[in-house]
Amino acid sequence: MHRVLTNEQLSPNVYRLVVEAPRIAQIRKPGQFVIVYLGPGSERIPLTIADGDAEAGTISLVIQAVGKSTFDLVEVQPGESIAGIAGPLGKPTELPESGRVVCVGGGVGTAVILPIAQELARRGVEVTSIIGGRSREWVILEPDLAKCGEVVTCTDDGSYGRPGFVTEALKDAIDAGGIDEIFAVGPVPMMRAVVGLTKPAGVPTTVSLNPIMVDGTGMCGGCRVSIDGETRYACVEGPEFDGFSVDFNELADRLSTYRPFEQAALERRQACKVGLRTDTPDAQPAGTAGGAR
Repeated sequence: MHRVLTNEQLSPNVYRLVVEAPRIAQIRKPGQFVIVYLGPGSERIPLTIADGDAEAGTISLVIQAVGKSTFDLVEVQPGESIAGIAGPLGKPTELPESGRVVCVGGGVGTAVILPIAQELARRGVEVTSIIGGRSREWVILEPDLAKCGEVVTCTDDGSYGRPGFVTEALKDAIDAGGIDEIFAVGPVPMMRAVVGLTKPAGVPTTVSLNPIMVDGTGMCGGCRVSIDGETRYACVEGPEFDGFSVDFNELADRLSTYRPFEQAALERRQACKVGLRTDTPDAQPAGTAGGAR
């Protein structure tokens, strides 16, 4: 069991949970993720390790509540527990030791670039983070990224920071020159648009992919993606790949496969309260949940 210490709302549907996971906190690296299992009847969910504290034995999980399973997860309160967290999984990010790097985060993808920016700053690399959201309330983790270097914040409606998409700010940065590498994480259309800018400019670009994933060990094959025309498995060979080589059209198509089922599960959702209260002497299971994902 992994006790939840804090549950903080970052935007209308994004939450940050700080969870006890001492062994994972000791060895996790940027780019890696965990598989989270809330309890009996729950779906296994891949989540990026957004931050960690080896001394405290905790990791931070940033979760966007969009379906039944993620809504269930963000309802876990401090003092309750998550049944299982497996990891760290995936290949760590390959990071440079010098130069200037731009990290581009769209929406909850900002949580994925945070540990990358933190490690780059620790190495002495110059970091610029370009992050965005629909409006001010959807922008997340700006203060955390500001500790790593310059942050350019964009909002679609112009309510905060620079008006427009992150790709527009990135284009200006590319035109200004001096960028050695780019890391981009966000919705598929955003990552595809980023590569559309960086490939002609010849700026190496790494993207983090989010295909359907079940076990996180390469056994199920659900996370397969096409890289340079070859099938790769994001859970063990990624989740990060050379953006110039990704078949984004196939990725987008596969991500939509179960959308009707996910919507039906959300409509039938009942709160999944399977955590244990660990702050009382007579802690008992709060129940189970079943049904579709």
